[in-house]
Amino acid sequence: MAAHSDYSYRGDPSVPAFADDRPLILFDGECVFCSGWVQFLLKRDREKRYRFIVAQTPLGEALYRHYGLETRDYETNLLLDRGRAYYKSDATIRMLEGLGMPWALAGMLRIVPRRIADVAYGVVARNRLRIAGRRESCMVPTAEVRERFLGS
Repeated sequence: MAAHSDYSYRGDPSVPAFADDRPLILFDGECVFCSGWVQFLLKRDREKRYRFIVAQTPLGEALYRHYGLETRDYETNLLLDRGRAYYKSDATIRMLEGLGMPWALAGMLRIVPRRIADVAYGVVARNRLRIAGRRESCMVPTAEVRERFLGS
């Protein structure tokens, strides 16, 4: 994954304009494990800080392509926060920190070298469909949380 400047997607004509005033989490909507992670975040995000988008939407795919990520096998959640992209273990830790206490204590996981944390993340990511399965269609947000999803 190449380094990108903050808000670099704004200058990419292949990425449709979207509301980026709050952190955005892109996830594999066909993965039961990934959709469960989103449910976990929705339940604990009392401040309604995060917005979400399914990777299989036109905007989701454009953002994955923009950041040089695979659009056929979404092996990382992507967190966009203040125009900057975060991947793998770093994205997960930042998502948890954004929930406030006690979840913010996940920041202590940064003592684990990123290379090791990303290897562990990769093992789970590559096996997520075996662990939890695949949906026949993308996750559909409930009416209560629909406004927090882009492109749905």
